[in-house]
Amino acid sequence: MFECVVAEDEELLRTSLLLQLGEVWPGLRIVAECEDGASALEAIAEHKPDVAFLDIRMPGLTGIEVAAALSEVSPRTQVVFVTAYDQYAIDAFEQGAVDYLLKPVARDRLQATVQRLQARVAAGRPDPATLEALLQHLAKRPAEPEAAPPLAWITANSGRETRLIMLDEVAYFRADSKYTVVVTAEGEALLRTPLKELLEALDPRQFRQVHRSTIVNLKAVASVVRDDSGKGTLRLKGRSETLPVSVPFMALFKGM
Repeated sequence: MFECVVAEDEELLRTSLLLQLGEVWPGLRIVAECEDGASALEAIAEHKPDVAFLDIRMPGLTGIEVAAALSEVSPRTQVVFVTAYDQYAIDAFEQGAVDYLLKPVARDRLQATVQRLQARVAAGRPDPATLEALLQHLAKRPAEPEAAPPLAWITANSGRETRLIMLDEVAYFRADSKYTVVVTAEGEALLRTPLKELLEALDPRQFRQVHRSTIVNLKAVASVVRDDSGKGTLRLKGRSETLPVSVPFMALFKGM
């Protein structure tokens, strides 16, 4: 039986895709349903599925960033990108052997995609050069205007005090139940915003998720060490503790 991970942050679209997959590919087993890039990457690393449907734009890691990490965490996984209308991306997909689906997903298009996937899965490991070329092409896409500028500062509670904290002062964020702990050189404070929501507002060039429950400020990282098991450890500037990096997220530090 073929196995699959579906990653789509819009619940209605995710549910619709899952229902259609059940109809056109009855033998497919969905091993994980994910609503953000980090959980998708962890699920793929855990299950090593035959296929991954990845929304291009997700909170935290994008589908493109997740796909770029697959060569290390699950090289045999076939990728299908799910995207809203984007001619630049579609032109890139049409040049290669990587499938894409437009939102909302049309049944006939999904049926054709499934037939190609079944053939590719049966043939074995995908061509890494094809996927790598596509990802490089997509990375060169024209810059898009941002809906809002990234956050520059936040307010967080420390006891009875409400502190204004500049983001450059933050070493890392740590999930704590429904809230988030903000860690700086001066100590800790509590932010009443879940980690997932916070990640959407942060500048992805400066803040990177390294664990399901941790976002680190890259400016605060002194070094990255990988152990024999593939896990990593971050040493920080101005903090004595170290931060674990789970195996799937180590692929995101290849350039460091």
